[in-house]
Amino acid sequence: MTNQDAVTNEGAPLLKVEGLVKHFPLRKGLFQRTVGAVQAVDGISLEVRAGETLGVVGESGCGKSTMGRLVTRLLEPTAGRIEFEGTDITHLGVAGMRPLRRDVQMIFQDPYSSLNPRHTVGSIVGAPFRLQGITPDGGVKKEVQRLLELVGLSPEHYNRYPHEFSGGQRQRIGIARALALKPKLVVADEPVSALDVSIQAQVVNLLDDLQDELGLTYVIIAHDLSVIRHVSDRIAVMYLGKVVELAGRASLYTGPRHPYTKALLSAVPVPDPARRTKRGRILLKGDVPSPIAPPSGCRFHTRCWKATDVCKQQEPPLLELAPDHRVACHHPEPAADAPADTAKAVGPNR
Repeated sequence: MTNQDAVTNEGAPLLKVEGLVKHFPLRKGLFQRTVGAVQAVDGISLEVRAGETLGVVGESGCGKSTMGRLVTRLLEPTAGRIEFEGTDITHLGVAGMRPLRRDVQMIFQDPYSSLNPRHTVGSIVGAPFRLQGITPDGGVKKEVQRLLELVGLSPEHYNRYPHEFSGGQRQRIGIARALALKPKLVVADEPVSALDVSIQAQVVNLLDDLQDELGLTYVIIAHDLSVIRHVSDRIAVMYLGKVVELAGRASLYTGPRHPYTKALLSAVPVPDPARRTKRGRILLKGDVPSPIAPPSGCRFHTRCWKATDVCKQQEPPLLELAPDHRVACHHPEPAADAPADTAKAVGPNR
């Protein structure tokens, strides 16, 4: 996909997800009877527009990575619908997904376990060509060496093994492999969380440059709000398997409407002590409830300082409260909400 294609299709949904659900069954006993389910993803609806970057944030265990594996069809959904370029890919098998693998690729979180230590870099990055039966112009080796240069590595690394590289270099190898077939959509699952802080910015900037150069569309999953702010056009905030807020970057960071989003943003480090004191910190007491038995109504009500009886009884729908700003909350924050000037300690009994 070229930059011109991205401009032409700007605003069109490249990926559309409706009511996406993934429950992992819990089995017990000699006969492995199903006694419950982990509700990892429980009714997500969103769109990813061509040429944009959608950031997905939330606490550990909220279902971000599961959602990423569902939209790339590495996991089979329990319910819901996934469309890519208008085609329903929800239940396509291995054979049906094979042609689409050229257009949808994934960058994995751990650069150490995602690369086979027995294979050379040339074999790893060239694997997509062999699996798809494609011979690029000039041959596989020449194309792999071009890809290595594209991600900031040397063509001479072709015959080396993964153990000879640092974490940041291994992640660049993973990125080269994901870009081999010129995909339209790349899902990056925590692409920098396993890397040293000094290397994270380099990889993030590389992803940014590659998007501009190749016209890529990204879904970037992360728990670091600073990374997400740097790379994203729109941001989806997840809590316990659900999207609680979906908005443009500027709108979300300057005026979060969901209490959970506001609490997350209050935890982002601020280097200026004066601004830090003025903004305050919202402290959420208690742990995230178990996805095996999530709370009734709004799943955040057990930790929310604004919770009322309606929050405990009715699940709030994801509604558009402002242009391109959707929130799932019975008591959303005001649009021009001023930062808190004192720290709040909130718990399940409020």
